[in-house]
Amino acid sequence: MQALASSRFRENSPLFGVLALLVLAFAALAAVGHQVPRSLAAAEQAAQAPLEALPASGEDAGILFSTLDPEAARARNAAVGFAYATSDPAPSFHFRGNGVDRNRARDCLALAALAEAGAGDADQRAVMQVVLNRVRHPAFAGTVCGVVFEGSQRPTGCQFTFTCDGSLARTYPESLWRSARARAEEALGGYVDGKVGSATHYHADYVYPAWSGELDKIAAVGPHLFFRWKGAWGSSHALSARYSGGEPDPLALRTLAQEVERPEDLLPRLADAGTAVRSITASDTPRDAGLLAPRPTAPGSPAPGVHFVLVGSGDSPDALVERARALCPGDRYCQVYGWDDPAAIPAKLPLPSSARASLRFSFLPSRSGNGEVAYFDCRLFPAPSAGTCLPRTLN
Repeated sequence: MQALASSRFRENSPLFGVLALLVLAFAALAAVGHQVPRSLAAAEQAAQAPLEALPASGEDAGILFSTLDPEAARARNAAVGFAYATSDPAPSFHFRGNGVDRNRARDCLALAALAEAGAGDADQRAVMQVVLNRVRHPAFAGTVCGVVFEGSQRPTGCQFTFTCDGSLARTYPESLWRSARARAEEALGGYVDGKVGSATHYHADYVYPAWSGELDKIAAVGPHLFFRWKGAWGSSHALSARYSGGEPDPLALRTLAQEVERPEDLLPRLADAGTAVRSITASDTPRDAGLLAPRPTAPGSPAPGVHFVLVGSGDSPDALVERARALCPGDRYCQVYGWDDPAAIPAKLPLPSSARASLRFSFLPSRSGNGEVAYFDCRLFPAPSAGTCLPRTLN
């Protein structure tokens, strides 16, 4: 029997040799085929524009500005088709760092999702994916908090609008914090939102920034449109930077961002947005490491404190008083100070003499049996329908 098997093997050895060569050939092809995309991406990437020349990169100081009004922007955005029929999924994120890094990364990711996308599950996950894509792209900061606050130290150029338009003064109910943090933990643990693929940019459908037409539109989630750079810099292979922790202190980043003087058209006026440019509250020092926003005293309400706001000569005094009341809920001490010049808004208390001299609006809610008080600079608001004129000593 053994001799028969040996004889058959000799007879068929040429066939076995051919089969062996075919197996080796297919294995080689598979290996080459697996590496071709990365090799091509690397070659193409070398021919691409340098990182600093990319539109809307981390160094772009004009990223916030929209070139069209809301209705025209919606029409322009709707006219642009999606660039890809299939998405280029991002690799899963691998967290490397200590417990402090984890808390900071989680809270920065949750804050960006809350501030940029509201409470929606799909909207938040899409924003978180973009943040983590940027962390691993060489055109942006290499940490989660660094990406979220990138550009916020400049008067213009914030990569995420909420870090320089006054929205850092907002507070969120604890229930929203918990759900956003849970999603952030999942993202840091490797969850990938496949809808937005390797997108590194997004904007709302009612704005049209100058860079929008220079990138490929690849997805829409809620009111946001998602983009990636053209060519190799926009592929998932570009998300190659290794994350290794080292998260900066988010509280220091938040404070620095709030102290930067911004152009007036970037800051929310009290009458229009109902928010403060800067808020100083008793709970600004958080209880747990990494907490980025003071705990609200009531769901959806701002924490009582001292709020610095931007007002304008065209604002209705009645509207300003209503908005100021919303900033001061409850019966704890609270005050609202308003200026018409962003440069006059101080960074902290007590108010310097220059800030007092340029004050245009002051509001103190009713508390402890004392009535509500609203003062206006009557040179800016002649004969206000609500409140009284600021005393000359403050005016």
